[in-house]
Amino acid sequence: MTATSTSPAVVTRRLAAAALAGVLAGIAAKAADESGQVWAADLGSYPAAWVLAVALVGRAAPTGRAAAVRAAVFFAAMSVAYYAWAALVLGFGWNRLLVAWLVLSATAVPPVAAAVHRATRRPGWPAGALLAGAAGIVLAGGAVLGDAAAHPVQAAADVLVAAVVVGALPPSRRTRLAAVVLLAPATGLAALGLRLLAAVLS
Repeated sequence: MTATSTSPAVVTRRLAAAALAGVLAGIAAKAADESGQVWAADLGSYPAAWVLAVALVGRAAPTGRAAAVRAAVFFAAMSVAYYAWAALVLGFGWNRLLVAWLVLSATAVPPVAAAVHRATRRPGWPAGALLAGAAGIVLAGGAVLGDAAAHPVQAAADVLVAAVVVGALPPSRRTRLAAVVLLAPATGLAALGLRLLAAVLS
């Protein structure tokens, strides 16, 4: 890695790009919510798209620290844009849930991105467990374990994203096998965690 690639100017540009991507994603998610199309609102509301985004940020980053920071910036910008669009453009007013999402941006999102960064570079069962955890969040928080018949597009998206995380991101066959084997228990643990989060936010 050259010094130029980690210069302050380059770091600033990459963080700005992450923030811009987050803003555009937040606006798109809110537009999908208000589109009147159930499938579009689902894609903007369920965690599959956001887990995939954070995973891809983690995979693309050169270091675990860069993955954590870029993902946090992306997710915080996305959250602010989502609720700002609702408040300032659609006139819905500000929602207290913005604070919760900003807290998640600073606490839960960075370690997930850093974990994916690590897991996509080191083969073995620990890496597979990390990727299974990310995919488990998608399945536990999506339509697959809920009412898939009422949300078929989202259920398909959940399965596709989970398949990408455990099937395409692992760096080796052994890691891929571990991720697949551990996916079911990871989904169960993620379901418990998401229920606790929902109780805190309610």
